[in-house]
Amino acid sequence: MPPQKTLIYRTSNGIEIYTEPGRKSLHDFRVRYREPGKRVRTPLHIHIIVDLYQKLSAEPKLTNDFIDHIINGVIKPIVPSTSYPPSLQVFETVHISQFEGLSGASEYSPEFLLVVIELIMIQERTNYPDGNLNLQLFQKFRNGADIFSVVSAATFRGR
Repeated sequence: MPPQKTLIYRTSNGIEIYTEPGRKSLHDFRVRYREPGKRVRTPLHIHIIVDLYQKLSAEPKLTNDFIDHIINGVIKPIVPSTSYPPSLQVFETVHISQFEGLSGASEYSPEFLLVVIELIMIQERTNYPDGNLNLQLFQKFRNGADIFSVVSAATFRGR
């Protein structure tokens, strides 16, 4: 039987963000999304980082404010999920408006990124409660680490 997809959120432009049960722990899950008319995809850290570099190039101050919000308003408050499917813990639609200026700067909207990053963070906290790889990745990006270090952190595949 194929994995059960659960719709967690639909963005204002129709992107459906799902979770599917994972295998790492009791409440593990995978984050998936589907843009209208396209196939289901898995967002990877590298996709998010490349998108953020595009935003940074177009709107440096607003992108840094966005990253600060991701670090302090999304990543740091997240706790492990105790059930499947997970629930969004911190995302509120009011968070989107302050970052609307980033919408046309790259592929992903701030709305999409806020939801996907939160789910990825919930996944990390669920499987590795003391883990901080996502936090370190966004801190490296925000602190202007060289692109090699940021991309290496975004493509890290082991534990």
